[in-house]
Amino acid sequence: MAVLAAALGLPLAPLAAPAQAAAAGARPVVTRAALDPALVAGRGARVGFAEQEAENAATDGTVIGPDRAAYTLPAEASGRRAVRLTPGQHVEFTLPAAANAITVRYSIPDAPSGGGITAPLDVAVNGRRTATMTLTSQYSWLYNQYPFTNDPGADLLHPDWWITECSCVPAATTPAPAIAKPFRPSHFYDEQRLPLGRTYRAGDRIRLTASSGAAWTVVDLLDSELVAPPRIEPRAANVLAFGADPTGRRESSAAFDRAVAFARRAHLKVYVPPGTYQVNRHIVVDDVTIIGAGSWYTIIKGRQVTLDTPAPDGSVHTGVGFYGKDAKDGGSRNVHLSGFAIEGDVRERIDTDQVNGIGGAMSDSTIEGLYIHHTKVGLWFDGPMSGARVTGNVIADQIADGLNFHTGVTGSVVSHTFVRNSGDDGLAMWSERTANARNTFDHNTVQTPVLANGIALYGGTDNTVSANLIADPVREGSALQVGSRFGAEPFAGRLDITGNTTVRAGTYELNWNIGLGAIWFYALEHDIDADVRVTGDHYLDNTYNAVMLVADWPVKDLYSIKNLHFEDIRVDGTGTSVLSARAAGSATFANVDARNVGAVPVNNCGTFHFTPAGSEFSLADGGGNDGWLASWLLPNTLTCDDRPPVTPPPAPSPW
Repeated sequence: MAVLAAALGLPLAPLAAPAQAAAAGARPVVTRAALDPALVAGRGARVGFAEQEAENAATDGTVIGPDRAAYTLPAEASGRRAVRLTPGQHVEFTLPAAANAITVRYSIPDAPSGGGITAPLDVAVNGRRTATMTLTSQYSWLYNQYPFTNDPGADLLHPDWWITECSCVPAATTPAPAIAKPFRPSHFYDEQRLPLGRTYRAGDRIRLTASSGAAWTVVDLLDSELVAPPRIEPRAANVLAFGADPTGRRESSAAFDRAVAFARRAHLKVYVPPGTYQVNRHIVVDDVTIIGAGSWYTIIKGRQVTLDTPAPDGSVHTGVGFYGKDAKDGGSRNVHLSGFAIEGDVRERIDTDQVNGIGGAMSDSTIEGLYIHHTKVGLWFDGPMSGARVTGNVIADQIADGLNFHTGVTGSVVSHTFVRNSGDDGLAMWSERTANARNTFDHNTVQTPVLANGIALYGGTDNTVSANLIADPVREGSALQVGSRFGAEPFAGRLDITGNTTVRAGTYELNWNIGLGAIWFYALEHDIDADVRVTGDHYLDNTYNAVMLVADWPVKDLYSIKNLHFEDIRVDGTGTSVLSARAAGSATFANVDARNVGAVPVNNCGTFHFTPAGSEFSLADGGGNDGWLASWLLPNTLTCDDRPPVTPPPAPSPW
């Protein structure tokens, strides 16, 4: 009922006692993914901002959460808690370091019939009103079944699908079940950046006060940072010289095209000085460098445009984006993009639409220091292509993935990139038709993917996922997934998953009616039998299992998961088991330490045949395991509880 009331903009009952405004915000609490930074030292993206959770700040509002059930406001909040303000209430943060810019992550109600509202939020520093942010819910609030709708009153999009809510197929059920509307509201949050106009010192107080423009305002967190002065490139093809409008009033796509063409002929870079530039279509780039003054200063913003007729690729819209040439046309090379923001206008998910921030094929190219917001996918690369380097970017509030290496991407790296509030996988490698190979996702942070996984690998050869921080997946996904699905080529060679930290991971899988693991291996279309090495990962505060291995029921006797090797792993807190095996196969465990385990440490169902010889999945003890792998569980004792009770784990602490 709370989510239904929220969807309609009605008052919500408090979920927790009001936070005390007295001393709570006097000393700033800086976190990373709502954790003590010491717990994730050396892991995740290197970013220029300090994260402060609203629930740790001074407020006269109400702390909501914790909650990990999908379709609730606290479940989609960082750390699964936030602060709810009614008009006139505030939350006040104390700056931990000098800052001249802030980012606020928030939620306000949808319009009763969908489409969003706007509402002001007052910003004061040290008691003096400084600015007003105009919050919006136009880019949030999705409903219903995949691929979702903006209409809270819509009937089921797929009445012929099985749904958990009635444990039935509504179209095949007599009498038809009554499905409450809005059905499955989600994607509640958005974020907004605000330059403060001057530099404030550590200890100064930033107060956010809700207005009467919205029945309630939920503040999740505040990021504060000291933004460097704008970059100047005097020896470059300046887009202003080619007619670009830095006020954003006139469309500047043609001016960008002219600047790019001239720069290629003259062997110059393209420079985009401070300003907001209206660009409502793709800028095709090849063998060119485009540099902005910095993502806080150079903003390339576009409207979504409906095409008169669908494009050959199926797109029915276009919008702002920088695209390499199509791989079938040879792709693009030597593209270098840095130092600007891409602000899209995507409010619905249409899978055929090419309305991504970055797209196409870009070999031997670099994407660095971009802020990508409100596009469908931040960066979607369609290979074959090789040698891309994606570093130091921020990707926020996407309708679908944060980044996807799709089809034949090789020798490429994504590092120190921060992804928050993606509508699908945060970072993905998808080997559809052609294998991705020798790619690395290293030192990235993925927070609150609303659907699916933090980092997902669908097939591929000799890839690496290392030193990432993944937090708070919300629905039908895990922090890390290794999946043989979506038409992907089989896994081959070696897959290294090393030195990652996950927290509050493992969601409820609607279709199976079970909880998933922080890391999830899924054999749906092939065996998973590459040399998989999971080394040095930390799985913290797991909602259900730490490790989950699944072969879907129709193929459980066809495909297996084997040749897995886990070593030097720490598991701190599980709602259920350390390992849940629902497939045939085998794995070796060495120096895997676990504590605060909520249920039987190994939930070994195998393929559910319950043979006299035991489970079809076997475990090998490589030595040094502590807190979970008792000898009686080896090699394949049946310990099957299909849906074990959940014991919420304690908060993570130093090992």
